[in-house]
Amino acid sequence: MYAIIRDRGMQYRVEQGQVLVLDLLEEATPGSQIEIGEVLLVGDGDSVKVGSPVLSGAKVRAEVLGEAMGEKIIVFRYRNKKRYRRRTGHRQRYTRVKISEIVA
Repeated sequence: MYAIIRDRGMQYRVEQGQVLVLDLLEEATPGSQIEIGEVLLVGDGDSVKVGSPVLSGAKVRAEVLGEAMGEKIIVFRYRNKKRYRRRTGHRQRYTRVKISEIVA
C-alpha cells in the first residue's frame, strides 16, 4: 500500500516503513507520533482512490526519528572591480520521520 501526501507545498510518495525527510517541524520531538491529514491518493494493488483535492478520512501516521541537516550551500557575492567579496554558508534543517501506518 502506498500514498501520496502533501506537506507544506511538497508532495511525497510514501509506503509503510519508509524513512522520509520533511521540512523542519518545530513542535515534533524524537519518539513522538505525528499525523499527516493531507492525503491526495491511496493505492493498494489494483485499487486506487484519488481525492479532489484530498481524501476525506485518510491519514498517514509517522514516528519522528529526529532532526537532520542538509548539505552546506555556499553563497558568494561580489561586485566587479570594487573589492567587495562576501562568502557565507547555509545548512537547512529537516525532520526525519518513519511512516508507521497508512489509514485509508
